[in-house]
Order: sequence, then C-alpha cells, then structure tokens
Amino acid sequence: MVNLIVGKKGTGKTKMMLDRVNEAINTAHGNIVFINSGDRHKLQLNYAIRLIDSSEYAIKTYREFICFLNGALSQNYDITHIFVDSLFKVVEDDIKKLDEFIDELDKIAKDKNINFTITISADKSELPEKVYGYIV
Repeated sequence: MVNLIVGKKGTGKTKMMLDRVNEAINTAHGNIVFINSGDRHKLQLNYAIRLIDSSEYAIKTYREFICFLNGALSQNYDITHIFVDSLFKVVEDDIKKLDEFIDELDKIAKDKNINFTITISADKSELPEKVYGYIV
C-alpha cells in the first residue's frame, strides 16, 4: 500500500507522519524504517524504528531511490513499513515523473507486502492526477 500525505510547507504533514510512525510500532509485525534527509526527527521516533539519513547515500533520482529501497529490502525481509518524509528533499527528480515512481513503489508494496507512507510538500494541483488516488 502507498499513502501520500500532501500539502504545502507548514500544514502538519510531518507531524501526521510521526504520529503514524509511532502508532505503527504498536501494530506492525515487522521492522519499521523512517527515511528523510538528515536526522532531525530522531528524538521524536521510538528507539525501535530504523532512521535512515538519505543524504548519506547521494540519491538524486526516482530510479536511484527505487534501487536504494530494493537494496534495503533485500537485506531485511522483515521490513513491513517504510516512511519517507519530504520526498523532494530525498529525491531531486521532476514532479512530473512522480506518477511513474509511485507506480513502481506500488508494485514493490504489493509484491513485498510493504506499507509506504510519504510526505510531499506541494499543493495537490501540482501533482500528476494519476497519484490522486494515493493521497490520504
């Protein structure tokens, strides 16, 4: 499953995500991963959640990020939830290609039974219409 939390800067997306991450720790039957650029949220996350600072891995494109995720999943079969805060700080790719990225992520989610939750700092109208069905 892929869920997108979308809104302009300052609309509470990260707060909503952090609440979901910390709730998942009580219900998940596997490992939880939180990815963002930097480690500014480490004190807000439960110690059992794996925090990955994407800036350490030089991820630039959606393709590189998909490869990064597949690498992480190949090393840990117990991952059930992946949270990505501020997608466009993690990936510097074109917003117009977001639908292709989300399609690939949805395939991974279905194949590997992974729940993805991603925050995107943008107005819904700026996104490709094809991703509207993933917005929560």
